[in-house]
Amino acid sequence: MVLLLNTKLFGSLQPILRFDHWLFSKINQQWTNSFFDSLLPFLRESELWVPFYLFLLIFITVNFGKTGWWWSFALIMTAIISDLASSSLIKQFIFRYRPCRDPIIGDQVRLLVNYCPKSSSFTSSHACNHFAISIFIFLTLKQTSKWWALVFLWAFAISYAQVYVGVHYPLDVACGTILGCIIGYCMNIFFIKQFGSLSLK
Repeated sequence: MVLLLNTKLFGSLQPILRFDHWLFSKINQQWTNSFFDSLLPFLRESELWVPFYLFLLIFITVNFGKTGWWWSFALIMTAIISDLASSSLIKQFIFRYRPCRDPIIGDQVRLLVNYCPKSSSFTSSHACNHFAISIFIFLTLKQTSKWWALVFLWAFAISYAQVYVGVHYPLDVACGTILGCIIGYCMNIFFIKQFGSLSLK
């Protein structure tokens, strides 16, 4: 694995990494309040968002029949592919200390969860997964309602929470978001090509 903060290999990235540290300190230590301290740790937990996705799968299969079943399968595959790309591919080749384990700033981090993961911080799998799913949901369902755009707010809130609670840097989240959007867009192209757009008639 490669250490992302190795200046010999990534010297040109140091200005970006310095800004990343600065922005992290703002989000994690200064732009805070008691309400977010209570809400955001919970927002990032699967106990909150798994029921939403399960409801969505049921809603789509009930309303769109056979095509809805294929949509549900494509959504599940989107989640699997995005998680594999982030957790099993990128994190195996690029290692970065999580803020809460960073030897430089670790003692300054407000850790608002019960544990600090030992895995690489780059990229954020939460951001990758949720933005991949959100892009797929929006692009395949936008013909049915403009309100599907709210899934991006959902994905952003969960991703922002990763920085706020101290387990990811903003750069980890930004790159995870980009990767997730690419995967979600490609899965949308595949689904539309195979099954067409979902629409209420």
